[in-house]
Amino acid sequence: MIRVRLAPSPTGSPHIGTAWQALFDYVFAKKNSGKFILRLEDTDQARFVEGSEAEIYETLNWLGFEYDEGPNKDGNFGPYRQSQRLEIYKKYADELLEKGLAYEDEGAIRFKINKEGSTTYHDLVGDKDIVIENSTQEDFVIIKSDSYPTYNFANVIDDHLMEISHVIRGNEYISSMPKYIQLYASFGWEPPQFAHLPLLVGSDRSKLSKRHGAKGALEFKKEGFIKPALINFLALLGWSHPSGSEIFSLEEMVEVFDFKNFNQSSAYFDITKLEWLNGEYIRRMDDKELEKELDEYLVDHPGKGKLAPIIPLVKERIKKLSDFIPLTDFFFDKVEYDMEVFKKLSIKNLSEILEKLLQKLDGLKKPWEASEFESTFRKMAEDESISVRDMFQLIRVCISGQLVTPPLFESIKILGEDKTLARVGETIEFVKNN
Repeated sequence: MIRVRLAPSPTGSPHIGTAWQALFDYVFAKKNSGKFILRLEDTDQARFVEGSEAEIYETLNWLGFEYDEGPNKDGNFGPYRQSQRLEIYKKYADELLEKGLAYEDEGAIRFKINKEGSTTYHDLVGDKDIVIENSTQEDFVIIKSDSYPTYNFANVIDDHLMEISHVIRGNEYISSMPKYIQLYASFGWEPPQFAHLPLLVGSDRSKLSKRHGAKGALEFKKEGFIKPALINFLALLGWSHPSGSEIFSLEEMVEVFDFKNFNQSSAYFDITKLEWLNGEYIRRMDDKELEKELDEYLVDHPGKGKLAPIIPLVKERIKKLSDFIPLTDFFFDKVEYDMEVFKKLSIKNLSEILEKLLQKLDGLKKPWEASEFESTFRKMAEDESISVRDMFQLIRVCISGQLVTPPLFESIKILGEDKTLARVGETIEFVKNN
């Protein structure tokens, strides 16, 4: 049976790279009716961060990468937390000592590397054999002086005992493959198959870091990225849909997934592309679906439950759910005016124009109609020698405090005529006092 594992360390909020690897573990398991296992590498006690284990579970749950076995979902291969497997590692380290394949060194135990010859293994990414000279390796610690195992040792033991069939991980581990292969051989075990994913890089083509926009996976959720868009984006990092399509669902990816469709060159994490893709997904949603997404995202927002009429006005204008807030907060909150915004309009006698604006609005037949509204203020712009653009921008600033909003008249209809008149009155007072 196909068995793959994700083995994060609870040393902070899961990085987006962890979610990226989890995607390919999950998809490969699903494609082959296999098992996806979560194992916590918590042997680095000095770097342990309280709460990060819960964030690992939350990340996988949000993305929908349901694992079959793990610390909170027992199977037949536990424990799934490395700190609870110390006696297991000791047993196998002692076996290597007895065989003369390891030795003690200042309280630690080191594995003896055979430096002769070379190590060859087959990598599923690129579908090729890779040869590494054993002379590039040195003896390495397998059990530290604090009795905890190192990554290199614990992973080999755990992967074998948990019957992991395929190890999917970053290509930074390729150079250490002789260590892993020799460890497997020292116990007489058959190694799993390996798929080393390309390096994630930022805009300057250096290893992906926070300065490139990389962050904890849950931060993308907080910033208003939606799950299917983020998953789609992660899929495109180094992998290509065989049809060449850039937009596809997780289910579609499972159907066609193959390691041969990986690009072996580094995968460029382009935050601009993620924003574009997220916007595409938002525009493809029906209004009800987007309303549900926004209601879940806007936890303490005053507009919760009142979003339906606004959504058609903003759907084409937002790339992230968070964009909804600055674009629409004037519907729900008191407007904060700024004279610098008014100064961007070419209107000299501002107070006088605002008074006339209020009179014109108050004189419109109710309910206000779009055609009469537009003709009235086009005429006013002409009479006052103001550009039509500045005339309508002035009304926009009066109702919202900003120069960019959803369509003006539609916004006014949602805001209501009385509130619109009140906002113009508040603008007059503000300008008088400033």
